[in-house]
Amino acid sequence: MTGKVYLVGAGPGDPELITVKGLRCLEKADVILYDRLVNPELLNYARKEAQLVYCGKLPHYHTMKQETINHFLIKYAKKGLQVVRLKGGDPFVFGRGGEEAEECAKNDVPFEVVPGITAGIGAAAYAGIPVTHRTLSKSFAFVTGHQAGDKEAEHQWANLAHAVDTICVYMGVSQLPNILRHLLENGKSPRTPIALVHWGTLNEQRTVVGTLANIERKVKEASISNPSMIVIGEVVKLHERLHWFEEEIVPHLPVVHG
Repeated sequence: MTGKVYLVGAGPGDPELITVKGLRCLEKADVILYDRLVNPELLNYARKEAQLVYCGKLPHYHTMKQETINHFLIKYAKKGLQVVRLKGGDPFVFGRGGEEAEECAKNDVPFEVVPGITAGIGAAAYAGIPVTHRTLSKSFAFVTGHQAGDKEAEHQWANLAHAVDTICVYMGVSQLPNILRHLLENGKSPRTPIALVHWGTLNEQRTVVGTLANIERKVKEASISNPSMIVIGEVVKLHERLHWFEEEIVPHLPVVHG
């Protein structure tokens, strides 16, 4: 009897942001394959008999290759087990969930996708930055920062500079100088507001706000690293008035303004 694979989004960090459906999947799973950015508190909802498999990845270092993860998903499901692939954020937003779903379909393994709150929305919201706003932003785009060093994808920044009001960049800290250069070279104003939200939705969250012209210096001064969400656009200006989480939850951590 073939089991089933559940591709579950764990949300951006705060364990309470997982969906009710995602939590129910964890509670009934026989096997849970989880990523580095998944809050370990969520594993407390697993059954004592459940097998936990760490698939965490770091920049430039993969604990488990994607092909190996795919193999395990199929292997466990073919044994008739209920398998949860637990991913930070949303499985279909820069989470390779599409690749894993394709692998299940190719091997005739039933699967289900349980969406999660992605960091582009969750981390921004916890920093008091709405990605859309009636007067400031009527459109937004999710972009991976890795493409900033990809020659074949660099032309996309020319379109992004003017096509949308808010740009949310995932995994972009190491590529921040390239991202800034591409936006400025393609006509984005140096005064455009930008924020980096470090460890968004967790008590360790810090937000650095500046402009395209000065954010690189501010990030270095604040020692901001991955994991951080980059948000670019006029909505970043709202952070100063709306940063409810850092002000209320972790007042001992400084909020660096522009």
